[in-house]
Amino acid sequence: MKTKLTSLVTGASGFVGSHLVDRLLDLNHNVRIIARKESKIKWFDAKKVEVFTADYENIQSLEEAVKNVDYVFHVAGVIKAKSKETYYKGNVEATKNLLKAISEVNPDLKRFVFVSSQAAAGPSPVNQPKTEEMECSPVTTYGRSKLEAEKVVRGYEGKISFTIVRPSAVYGPRDPEILMFFQTLKKGIQPMVGFSEKYVSLVHVQDLIDGILLAAFSDNSKNHTYFISSEKGYGWEEIGNISSNILGKKVLKIRIPHFMVYTVAAISQFLSYFKSEATILNLEKAREMVQKSWVCSVEKAKKELGYEQKIDLETGIKNTIDWYRQVGWL
Repeated sequence: MKTKLTSLVTGASGFVGSHLVDRLLDLNHNVRIIARKESKIKWFDAKKVEVFTADYENIQSLEEAVKNVDYVFHVAGVIKAKSKETYYKGNVEATKNLLKAISEVNPDLKRFVFVSSQAAAGPSPVNQPKTEEMECSPVTTYGRSKLEAEKVVRGYEGKISFTIVRPSAVYGPRDPEILMFFQTLKKGIQPMVGFSEKYVSLVHVQDLIDGILLAAFSDNSKNHTYFISSEKGYGWEEIGNISSNILGKKVLKIRIPHFMVYTVAAISQFLSYFKSEATILNLEKAREMVQKSWVCSVEKAKKELGYEQKIDLETGIKNTIDWYRQVGWL
């Protein structure tokens, strides 16, 4: 007789996925992960999970991974690429094939949780947080690919039980992307995009994991979409002040005109074509950075899931900086 629940996590070697694996193991789930042969599993003990070296282009290999699991958490995705095709292959086609595999061998799955992105919804109107009911207006290929993947998931309504989660910008231990922000502050500089304040929703990775699990296990969330984030938006000046105080650095704030942001991004994108790996700073990232507001509402998640932000910004930033220092990243 089956006693323990089994969960499959894609993207488990990454920032969010590895924290999700940790939490599921704490909840006494049997945990499976999909990892490519070249993936480095460094944040948790690989002996505690069942590893499938499945290929997202090979539906048969995916069928082996999803067979007899109770939950699938699809966290894997492409966040930086040199071409539209790479984004769509990694975010849309991979999702499509994973769902095909589930429909073939495990259609009675308790829940398929798709971890999308606020980028799929696009920036918010000024002074009005974006809600799940508002029209989506992604400004990047990444955002459009995640929105297209959401449409693929919704196409399985009535066939597979699913929930879509849209995290805002995520930060916390193990995150390599926001590290550069803290490294720059440590040097005594905070670049500020444009000449007016810009606002963003941020979520600490542990709050995000709470939201993902609430969405997975709730009866209310079937076939719904939820933003998981902070309960308010933050200005970059506030974020910089809190961070510089924790770092113990006096910081010079330098305003960078939008055209300079695009110029630097264009150079970074050009240079990336001569490297094996894509850069996170490209023209599309610049388009995200110059937007006035990336603030989303978590009212739906609070009302229907019982979600709440437990980690305030100052505590979360201190936790992140302490971890960076502990592992020698900062």
